[in-house]
Amino acid sequence: MKGIVLAGGRGTRLHPITVAVSKQLLPVSDKPMIYYPISVLMLAGIRDILLISSPDQVPNFVRLLGDGAQFGLNITYAAQESPDGIAQAFLLGADHIGGGPAALILGDNIFHGPSFSDVLEENVRDVSGCVLFGYPVSDPGRYGVGETDASGRLISIEEKPERPRSNRAVTGLYFYDNDVIDIAKNLRPSGRGELEITDVNLAYVRQGRARLVDLGRGFAWLDTGTPEALLQAGQYVQTIELRQGVRIACLEEVALRMGFIDAEQCHRLGAAQAGSGYGQYVMNIASSFRG
Repeated sequence: MKGIVLAGGRGTRLHPITVAVSKQLLPVSDKPMIYYPISVLMLAGIRDILLISSPDQVPNFVRLLGDGAQFGLNITYAAQESPDGIAQAFLLGADHIGGGPAALILGDNIFHGPSFSDVLEENVRDVSGCVLFGYPVSDPGRYGVGETDASGRLISIEEKPERPRSNRAVTGLYFYDNDVIDIAKNLRPSGRGELEITDVNLAYVRQGRARLVDLGRGFAWLDTGTPEALLQAGQYVQTIELRQGVRIACLEEVALRMGFIDAEQCHRLGAAQAGSGYGQYVMNIASSFRG
C-alpha cells in the first residue's frame, strides 16, 4: 500500500500564525505536527509516502524530512496549486499510487491509542473497497457521521447532520483499493468548488464496499485546526509523554520498532539532535535495543 499525507490548505483559522508557515509544520508539544500523520502510516507498515502541500511550503517539508531514507522511508512530494478538496489528493497522487491500494491521512489529524499498530495492520491487508475509521464524539453534528449495520458495513454518511444517526465521526484516515483513482477522476466539484472526500466515500457506500472501523474508547483523535485545538493537542501529548516516559510519534523510534532502520542508525539520528531532550530520548531508545 502507498501512503499520501495531505498537508495543504491555507490554515486560515490559525492566522496570523500560519501566514508564513504551513500549519503542519507548527509544533505539537515537542515535534512538528507532520510527524504525527507520518507515524500513523509507518505503524501501518507503509514506507512509500507522497506528501502534498502548497508550492511555497513544499521546500520547507523537504528541509525537514528529505527523502525519508533516514527513517527507512521513501518520501516524495507534490504541489497542490490551490486547495480544491481532499479528494484531489488522488488525482495528484495517481502515479504514486500506481496499480495498488492507497492510504490517505490528513496532515492535521493526530491519532493515539493502545495497540493502534495492530488495528492498522489488520485493516491494511487486502483492502477491497474502502476502510474508514470512526470515532465517538459528543457533538456529531459538527462532523461527517457514519452509520453502519451489525457487520460494520457503512450504510450512510451524512455531513454535519441536524439529526445524526450515530455519534461516530469519520476521521481523517482512509484506506482504499485502486478504484479510488477512477472514482476521484469522475467527481464533480461540490457547491464549495471542491472535490469532496465524502463523495468518494459515498461512491463506495453505494457499492456496498465501505467499512467503518470503530476506534472507540481508549483512543484519542485530535484535530488541530484552531488555536484552542492546537494548544489542547500539545497539552495532551505533553501529559502522556511526561507521565509514561514515552514519546508519541517519534519517527526514529517508530522506524526502529517497525524494523525500517537498525539501532545504530537510530542512535546516529538521536546524536544529531543531542542538544534536545528529544535527541536524548532517541539515543536512549537505540541503546536499549542494542542491549
